[in-house]
Amino acid sequence: MSGTVRLTAAQAMVRWLGAQMTAEGDRFVPGIWAIFGHGNVAGLGEALHRAQYGDLCETPFPTWRGQNEQTMAHAALAFAKGRARRQAMAVTTSIGPGATNVVTAAALAHVNRLPLLIIAGDVFANRRPDPVLQQIEDFDDGTVSANDCFRPVVRYFDRITRPEQLLSALPRALRVMTDPANCGPVCLSFCQDVQADAFDWPEALFSPRTWHIRRPAPDARELEEVAGMIARAARPVIICGGGVIYSGAEAALDGFATRHQIPVTETQAGKSALSQANELNFGAAGVDGSAAANTALAAADLVIGIGTRLQDFTTGSRALFAQDTKLLSINIQGYDAAKHGAVSLVADAKVALELLSGKLGDYRASPDMASRTTWLAAVEAKCQATVTPDDLPNDAQVIGAVQAVATEASVALCAAGTMPGALKLLWQPSAGGYHMEYGYSCMGYEIAGAMGLKLAKPEREVLCFVGDGSYMMANSELATAVMRRIPFTVILTDNRGYGCINRLQKGTGGMPFNNMYVDCSVEDQPQIDYVAHAASMGAHAVKARDLDALKAEILAARERTIPTVIVIETTAADGPGEGLAGAGQWWDVAVPEVGGPERLRVAYDNYITNAARVRLSN
Repeated sequence: MSGTVRLTAAQAMVRWLGAQMTAEGDRFVPGIWAIFGHGNVAGLGEALHRAQYGDLCETPFPTWRGQNEQTMAHAALAFAKGRARRQAMAVTTSIGPGATNVVTAAALAHVNRLPLLIIAGDVFANRRPDPVLQQIEDFDDGTVSANDCFRPVVRYFDRITRPEQLLSALPRALRVMTDPANCGPVCLSFCQDVQADAFDWPEALFSPRTWHIRRPAPDARELEEVAGMIARAARPVIICGGGVIYSGAEAALDGFATRHQIPVTETQAGKSALSQANELNFGAAGVDGSAAANTALAAADLVIGIGTRLQDFTTGSRALFAQDTKLLSINIQGYDAAKHGAVSLVADAKVALELLSGKLGDYRASPDMASRTTWLAAVEAKCQATVTPDDLPNDAQVIGAVQAVATEASVALCAAGTMPGALKLLWQPSAGGYHMEYGYSCMGYEIAGAMGLKLAKPEREVLCFVGDGSYMMANSELATAVMRRIPFTVILTDNRGYGCINRLQKGTGGMPFNNMYVDCSVEDQPQIDYVAHAASMGAHAVKARDLDALKAEILAARERTIPTVIVIETTAADGPGEGLAGAGQWWDVAVPEVGGPERLRVAYDNYITNAARVRLSN
């Protein structure tokens, strides 16, 4: 009979986390990001110190200090995404504002189906000091705390009010984080007095445990139905989503598309699952899609979604596909597989593709390859367009310059603003050369995300594209990356405001207002020195006077062990698809029906015309 060991609840939690392993022999949670404060410093903080420098864990369990709770969680999520959910990180916060700062990151993780362990300090379970500092008081419910804000944006929530509750809560948390269908963030709301309470834990609890991620096979009936649909299709087109990458199904997709000659289009999350060099990669689908991809999708008699949640940017707000186009969806999550009336094949992407290919035998489609060739030529022309000495480059020209010096090891990273659409449309990555947080389109993800991605993929060059607006929202993890010697390259495009949303505002009949600094109610126009700002945190920072200088600075950054920030001024005048025939699709953004001038009436009429094209679910 095994014995027991007396530890505090916090010590037991940390020791247990240190013993949870992946199939490859790594810790599933390799460490924790922490900002200590009231509610987690005395209990959990002591345990983490002992885990890093003492004998609590068999090998040191590291703690990393961030600058902001939200951004350190973003770094953790970029790490998990970079590891294709095979590993995840933990984040701990104090009670009150420290915890609620992480709610945005939790929502990002939930939307993107990413694992994150949030250990949020909470009020006293014994309620002796009630109300305690930073406590939210619900006048009608004494059990509520600020941490209840996490409930809608996590996959599993548990409040730890007694030490022995960890015996069930901890394995439940890891089951969610390693579940291929229900993967997402977990919040363990850890009452601060309970963290310090001692308990006699069974020694067997701390034995190493290996977590395997399942690969569910499809239902036989669904497999037969879907195989028949594909076999009867004359013009099938694939939409590749992030589930292909999470499944590790990149080679299976390549083999399936090649064998059956089915063109592949991409979502933001699925981009780079198939190298752009593959002749069947027709590029981006939907609102920010290529002419080749959208033409193929609009003409398809069968659209095959693989690992995609079919978000509105992908489907052109459900107006991209013809009303009579059949839709089937291969997805690990039944909720996603059934969207928009699709015929569902609920299964792991890799397993499903391999089984389907066997069922299809020698079936081959006959895609129009000329459209892809024409599209890529148009992209090259746009990205290589000459910038006159009196003009600023646009985003496409910046992308072209960066692409010119990119290598097979380069990964483009971004999150919000104009650049995600431009990159999805124009960037031509090698396999695995693209990392986009666009499920939640969260401004401020970029700098922290670049750090987390570099931790996940130290062998890759991380090229972080960020606009001045997003940089201003969250940039402080630059200091963390400098302190930890985590190198990546930031391309900071300065268009003096929120250029993307300004174009959307004008495109829906509005006047430029409160987006570009020049259109804001200010006493003076800002003169922000981004180079000096980044340099003050220890980064190597420089302003590129033109595109040639940008290329040179990217090459030079490869020799450094700290982040490099390259600032380049750009124009906000045009969007990524302007000047590219056939690029893009309508996006459903509501336009005021009455009350405006002629431009608003024209925008509303256009809105009604496009809304009539929306595909109705079966």
